[in-house]
Amino acid sequence: MSEKTVVIYSTPTCPYCKLAKGFLSQKGIPYIEKDVASDPALADEMFEKSGQLGVPVILVDGEVVIGFDKSYLESVLA
Repeated sequence: MSEKTVVIYSTPTCPYCKLAKGFLSQKGIPYIEKDVASDPALADEMFEKSGQLGVPVILVDGEVVIGFDKSYLESVLA
């Protein structure tokens, strides 16, 4: 299985972002974190890709996962 590119748009205070990052770390899946609270351009980028203003938004090889939906995220990562 080739490694997928995972990007997570998050904020430092978001509990679901922390759960998602913890889940990815526990599975040994590297990810790129983009803090939308510190950079408005990243918030715009997230909205462009997902149509969402809330976090987390997770991209797995470009496929959008909105929120921390563990079972859906596992299926996209498989």
